[in-house]
Amino acid sequence: MLPLNGQLSARFESGGLRDRHQAKTQSQPSGTYPHSTGDSAPGSRTEGLVTDTKSKPNLNRRDFFAASGVAAVGAGAVVANGVGAGAATPGIRNKQYAMVIDARRCYGVHACSVACKAEFNVPLGETRSWVEFTEKGSFPSVSRTFLPRLCNHCSEPVCVSVCPTGATWKRDEDGIVVVDQDFCIGCKYCVQACPYDARFINPDTGSADKCDFCIHRVSQGLEPACVEACPARARIFGDINDPESEVAKLIATNPVTVLRPEQGTEPNVYYIGADHTDERDLRVESMFVSVTTHRRYEERR
Repeated sequence: MLPLNGQLSARFESGGLRDRHQAKTQSQPSGTYPHSTGDSAPGSRTEGLVTDTKSKPNLNRRDFFAASGVAAVGAGAVVANGVGAGAATPGIRNKQYAMVIDARRCYGVHACSVACKAEFNVPLGETRSWVEFTEKGSFPSVSRTFLPRLCNHCSEPVCVSVCPTGATWKRDEDGIVVVDQDFCIGCKYCVQACPYDARFINPDTGSADKCDFCIHRVSQGLEPACVEACPARARIFGDINDPESEVAKLIATNPVTVLRPEQGTEPNVYYIGADHTDERDLRVESMFVSVTTHRRYEERR
């Protein structure tokens, strides 16, 4: 039996993916990227997207397998002292779309989750957006809080660096991390590497899937489906690099937290008033803590 890296190479060759990759690249005019309008397979999430001029990362196999050892576990938090968006092109203010989730407003109705499911026809048992319930305390001092979760569209996304085919990349024009189903071979390395457990292999397409900030809506000037559906307006979406945007102002005027800051991925989903208590947190050993994920995986990962 071939080792895993040999299997991947064999699948890449036998499936004609290398020829398709080269053909798509060579068929593009100079200065464009294979993931632009007209080259995606029918039903691809990238169909109709604007041209991306960013070249794919040149990752050798040794670096790929070294990076792929990143584990996906738990959630953490830290106070963010400023707007931690990605670097902009000199002389040009690049967009970096971000989301602020005001957990003080969320009351766990799952309207965001349902809207996301409907928008993308997410297969049964999988989630692109979900809400976790955390119950903790000792009677009579008990509480229940809600923690909405989704892809963090990191400024330093580890999922991009471990992808062996370049199917996952971060768009220069708006900072959204996307997946091209044409190039994804379903190896699950990005699923394993994501520290936020935000990815899954779509059983209908066989490729990696996740939240993409409803790029098809945002490109038309609309808000993501989850933002539009939230009855409490707990989700706020916008360009974090625009100091006049609502998300930038909220981050500048409120103490905010992010998930798992120790991973160094620089997430672009920020929380106001969120309770990040985890059942595995040693600081709460003497306290009752229960986290309900509302996902196929009962334990938070």
